[in-house]
Amino acid sequence: MKIGVIGASGFVGGELLRLLVTHPKVDVSMVTSRQRVGEYVHRIHPSLKSFINLTFSELNIDKLTDTCDLVFVSVPHGKSNKIVVELFKRGIKIIDLSADFRLKSPEDYVKWYGWEHPYPEMLANSVYGVPEFHREQIKNAKLVSCPGCMAVTSLLALKPLVENDVIDTDHLVVDSKIGSSGAGGQANSATHHAMRYGVIRPYKPAKHRHTGEIEQELSLLGGKKIHVSMTPHAVNMVRGILTTNHAFLKKDLSELELWKMYRNSYNNESFVRLIRDKNGIYKFPDPKFVIASNFCDVGFDLDEDNKRIVAMSASDNLMKGAAGSAIQNLNVMSGFDEMTGLKFTPVTPV
Repeated sequence: MKIGVIGASGFVGGELLRLLVTHPKVDVSMVTSRQRVGEYVHRIHPSLKSFINLTFSELNIDKLTDTCDLVFVSVPHGKSNKIVVELFKRGIKIIDLSADFRLKSPEDYVKWYGWEHPYPEMLANSVYGVPEFHREQIKNAKLVSCPGCMAVTSLLALKPLVENDVIDTDHLVVDSKIGSSGAGGQANSATHHAMRYGVIRPYKPAKHRHTGEIEQELSLLGGKKIHVSMTPHAVNMVRGILTTNHAFLKKDLSELELWKMYRNSYNNESFVRLIRDKNGIYKFPDPKFVIASNFCDVGFDLDEDNKRIVAMSASDNLMKGAAGSAIQNLNVMSGFDEMTGLKFTPVTPV
């Protein structure tokens, strides 16, 4: 399969290429970057030296269509939609890593992103790219929109609770902590080392845009409108996300009953690992042990006195939160084994 990557010079683009150059079923035919035209890929992504000899090209829709079977679009939010529409018209399969086609309602783009969607009729053509939620739809999709990194990490922690209808879905609290790579490769005053190192910095403590995705997907799963209160924090890591999700049970449940719900939800899922150990210092999910992998580790603890369940999940924001999910979607769309190109252990220590 011939693959193109649009916007391949950023963190996510580089991570995509890292996975694609060793994927046994694909060849990377074309990579584009508006700012890096003519430069060798390994000059921008030094870890890829000897793995890929391509240079960055200008964006040329005709050439992409002629030379590629599937194209990844990895450009900033609000910049992707026009490119995706042009590719879609030509019948090529697309995996979009921006937010431009994640939400199903045009009104949600006004609410969460502050702009009107220029192609609202296209939203129905996109499948939200979380195989653990939409695998059958992804298999036949022409356009898959990969999830936001904090959204997918939270969704996987909460899915068993919503599908079993055991929690109060009007009072869900998502606390998310994310590493610096989540801010992307373009520097600003908040991302300089002197300002970023050593912080635990809340940002967008209310109305963060990933809230829209979480509410959309949990509402579809639960068959009713579900409200989520989300607060993210920038923390002193390069990669990784930990979400601590607080939910309140509608009835008394034992730890064993909850464990069975999680196990039934994820028994056949390759990339969700259940972490709940009675011994040791790593009893619950920790992003340190998913780095550079497509795993999302999920666990929980039970607060019986307050009928509260603390559902926790950890992922690598550049992997399960971006490029790893994209490759997983590629495999599902193409009929490959889902772990193809992704079957390796996390890197530790980091």
